[in-house]
Amino acid sequence: MFLAIRELKHSKVRYLLIGLIMVLVAWLVFIISGLANGLSAENASSIQGMDADYFMMESNVEHKLNRSTIPLDTLSEVRSSTGVEGAEALGQMMLTFNKEGTSKKTDVTIFATDANGFLAPKIVEGKSYDNKKKGDIVANDSLKEDGYKVGDTVVDELSGNKFTIVGFTENQSYSHTPVVYMNVKGWQGINPQLKNTDAISTIAVQMDQGEEGPLKSVSDVELITKDEMLQSIPGFKEEQGTLAMMIAFLFVIAAFVLAVFFYVITLQKTNQFGVMKALGASTGYLAKSIVGQVFMLAVVCIASSVALTYGVTFIMPEGMPFELSTSLVIQYSILLLIVSVLGSLLSLYRVSKIDAIEAIGRVA
Repeated sequence: MFLAIRELKHSKVRYLLIGLIMVLVAWLVFIISGLANGLSAENASSIQGMDADYFMMESNVEHKLNRSTIPLDTLSEVRSSTGVEGAEALGQMMLTFNKEGTSKKTDVTIFATDANGFLAPKIVEGKSYDNKKKGDIVANDSLKEDGYKVGDTVVDELSGNKFTIVGFTENQSYSHTPVVYMNVKGWQGINPQLKNTDAISTIAVQMDQGEEGPLKSVSDVELITKDEMLQSIPGFKEEQGTLAMMIAFLFVIAAFVLAVFFYVITLQKTNQFGVMKALGASTGYLAKSIVGQVFMLAVVCIASSVALTYGVTFIMPEGMPFELSTSLVIQYSILLLIVSVLGSLLSLYRVSKIDAIEAIGRVA
């Protein structure tokens, strides 16, 4: 480490430029990761946050929630099945409503469920809706940004029905639209697909993995996992796949850039390494010096990029989907550190091939 530190101090500009590139690459990784998580939450936070393990949907609808319609009677059959710890009905549809007395239109996703069940939203302002009163709704607090507040009346553009916002919840989005909760009866009354039939979209099931056998015998329905439900949300898989590929390429680019930089630097120091070998320095000592150098540089650069990322969040426009957890930052920091060290292995190979006699001859 002595040699590594001395060289970092001696060639400040060279390593400062390399460090700047490392900071920018790591910073881009964290920014894109935060945007990927933010978009994921905007698209599916309502499903991600549900305390459910499986969902029962209509067969042959490709797991699409908006296409599924199953009889409400199925709920009793599911609840009585062996291994089921809990089950709740869930209705879903997308609609456009406007605030009464204004022309402002807002696209929302309706989730209909029991107000007292485990799918009911957590209230952060106001109160919850009632299972008997059809006109009460609980909206995601993102609607406050559009001027909605508790007590406002909204009108469903399709059916003409009026609803009153009695409370707000948080972190509830579906397909990039805010989620509005109401009771099942109210949802059945405005859903044109049902035609006044007693039906729902899906049943959320709480059940340990491996206990789903009895439910597979329920007729005309299909049992899927929460992950399969998430992947079926329109655009979710494609959106996350694209961003994940970008992040993966950034890691590969970081490895190649660092490998090339340190290999070129090693070539420039071939003669010096040869002289050091002639004086008794082992290949292992020189290798530790290079790896230590990369390690120290990577730690400082990654820490700087993390600080920059959190700093940028304070100036990002309000409403931008950005979410970066501490656990993800730690995971990606460790991965970037590993990639940086791996990028120096090409230089180690070059050092091991340096011949002291030839190097001294070139110096002479």
